[in-house]
Amino acid sequence: MEQEKIQTVAFEIILHSGSARTMIHEAFNMMRNNEFRNAEEKLEEANKEIVLAHKSQTELLKQYSSGETITMEIIMVHAQDHLMTVMTLKDIASEMIHLYEKVENK
Repeated sequence: MEQEKIQTVAFEIILHSGSARTMIHEAFNMMRNNEFRNAEEKLEEANKEIVLAHKSQTELLKQYSSGETITMEIIMVHAQDHLMTVMTLKDIASEMIHLYEKVENK
C-alpha cells in the first residue's frame, strides 16, 4: 500500500475520532446540566463518528490480512491511539450518565 494512502487512512481515523471526542465532551457538559437525554443523543452521534473511524481501520486491516505490504508509520500509531482513547472515553461517558441520573434522582 502506498505511503500516501496509509497517511490518508490515518488522518481519516484522527478526523472521526477527534469529532467523536468533541461530541463526548459536549455530552459531559450536558450531563452536568442534567440534560441526560440530550447527552445520550450526543453520545449516539459520537458513536457514528467512531464507527466511521473504525471502518477506515478495518479496511486497512483487510488489506494487510490479504497479504498487501503495509508500512506502519508513526501517524498511524497516533491515529490508533486516538481511536482507542475515544472508544474508552465513550464507554466511560455512557456509564457516567447512569451515575449522574442516580445522583439526580436521590
